[in-house]
Amino acid sequence: MNLRALRYFVTLAREGHFARAADLCGITQPTLSVALAALEEELGKRLVERDRRFVGLTAHGKALLPWAQQIVAAQDGLLQSLGGGEGGLQGTMRLGVIPAAMALIGPLCRTLTDMHPHITLSITSLSAGEIASGLAAFELDAGISYAGSQAQAGAISVELRQERFVFASASSANIRPRAAMNWREAATYPLCLLDQGMQNRRIIDACFAWHKVTVAPRVTADTFVALMAMIETGSFATIIPECHMELLRGLEWAHFMPMERRPASGKVVLVVSDRKPVSDMANAALVAARRVSGQAA
Repeated sequence: MNLRALRYFVTLAREGHFARAADLCGITQPTLSVALAALEEELGKRLVERDRRFVGLTAHGKALLPWAQQIVAAQDGLLQSLGGGEGGLQGTMRLGVIPAAMALIGPLCRTLTDMHPHITLSITSLSAGEIASGLAAFELDAGISYAGSQAQAGAISVELRQERFVFASASSANIRPRAAMNWREAATYPLCLLDQGMQNRRIIDACFAWHKVTVAPRVTADTFVALMAMIETGSFATIIPECHMELLRGLEWAHFMPMERRPASGKVVLVVSDRKPVSDMANAALVAARRVSGQAA
């Protein structure tokens, strides 16, 4: 079986577009089509629905896809292992990171590039569910998510940090400083929060619920940048992970106050698929995460 054709097939299934898949594979669209037609002829099954454009995979194509993904990933892992002894690990490590943990990736990336000077890192902001899907489809080498999320199912994990939350407002809001902001009082301010499709928001809602408070934010958004733009106006407040505050500390217009630490807010973990053998890229991510976690501790 032509491994190159399998790689083309996997890329097309992921991209859902002939021209884009061909471009990513470094070939022309006719070459891609010919290779897929040859694969279909070899297997005796139609794999792709076509109507001048990509329509989708046939039932046989959907059945083949997970096996093709495993074969392509195994080939990549084999080549990584063979090349690892000559100047160290090489290639691109693909990391999926939940938005709430994006502020944590600096130390991990520095550790990875220090340990492996010849790798490059590709970081994508994804939900926990998307990270789980990406790991299952061999499209990610590792992910950073919350403990207990979909991404941690069937995965090896390393705790990176215990999550803590911070109440953020504009200095002009003149909110009385204190040791910690109470969750009940926080709910009385005009809040802007992430939307409910994001796990960080669901954790925050659970913290409010633990204090028997229902929160109704005035504004919702899907990025922390949007939340900070809101509070800079002085009309809103928000609740963000402590790691984001550490990046923003020193802004004259921003005021931060730790939230009460009841209940526990959860843990941020690095996850890789629990497969045998673990790929060199995934293993490198685990080693770096353990090193970063030890430094944090």
